[in-house]
Amino acid sequence: MEKTLLEPLTSFGNADYKIDRIHLFRDISEENLRLIADIIQRCAIVKARTGQIVLDAHSSGARLYVVLQGVLGITRQDASSNQLETAITQYLPGECVGEISVLDEEIHSSTISALADSELLVIEAETLWRLIDESNGVAKNLLQLLSFRIRAANAQIRNRQKVGEFYRQLSMVDGLTGLHNRAWLNSQLPGMIEHAHATGNPLSIIMVDLDHFKRFNDDYGHLVGDDALQSAAKVMNAGLRPSDFAARYGGEEMMVILPGTALKSAIAVAERLCIRLRKTRVFEEREKPLPHITGSFGVATLSAGQDAGALIAIADAALYRAKDEGRNRVAS
Repeated sequence: MEKTLLEPLTSFGNADYKIDRIHLFRDISEENLRLIADIIQRCAIVKARTGQIVLDAHSSGARLYVVLQGVLGITRQDASSNQLETAITQYLPGECVGEISVLDEEIHSSTISALADSELLVIEAETLWRLIDESNGVAKNLLQLLSFRIRAANAQIRNRQKVGEFYRQLSMVDGLTGLHNRAWLNSQLPGMIEHAHATGNPLSIIMVDLDHFKRFNDDYGHLVGDDALQSAAKVMNAGLRPSDFAARYGGEEMMVILPGTALKSAIAVAERLCIRLRKTRVFEEREKPLPHITGSFGVATLSAGQDAGALIAIADAALYRAKDEGRNRVAS
């Protein structure tokens, strides 16, 4: 939508609007108000029709608009429909827009449009600076307005950061099991290893693979297979300390990270998880034997100079030894 010229109506001196209804001129002495009225009497009043752009984002402007009647709002243009979509921020009678661009002589940061037929007082930059020079009340009100706008902008930034962090965390969680996912693992494991090297503390990992999981899916279906993965994930989470981590590595493979844990203790953790997994029931099946899930566990402890890839390779090799030795067991 292109910006069209706002329709001129009259001047402020010829209109019936009360000057003290304008926020910029509130709490100012009668004598000072008379001075302000004299300064702005020739300022134009224009009409903005519903949907009409008043301030165009990324364009320069050297005037302040005061809403006398109607309502303005920050909007954005939908490229697919070429229509303006209304945002949350609105400007009601008495409020003004465009003051920051007048003060810093920079382009507007937002598109502001009329959300209803509106009448606006136009104060040119030269006139606004004269008001600031000749009225301490106007300068004070403008500072308060700018302070409010800055606080509101900061609040929006904080909210966006919180939302962004929420979605970032959400993107790091496996949707099926609720464990951390591979993206989280790739992001966090190198840092944990670097920290372990720097502090000299041990770090161990356990690679877990559910035994004969393809056969389990074939026998009971993928939905029950999903239940089995969820049950295994609960076993992993329930058997760990708050400082430990469990992640879905891919498919039916999971990884447990044990910061501050040496090989002997890590093997004990893996043995405990193996037993708990063996005893876990997935569902009650009347026509078939009650299925159980088991897993093969490979344990590895970080050595000097190792990176994440080398550590995972050692744990993976131990996992395959557990499989070769009959599954449903721990190897290191």
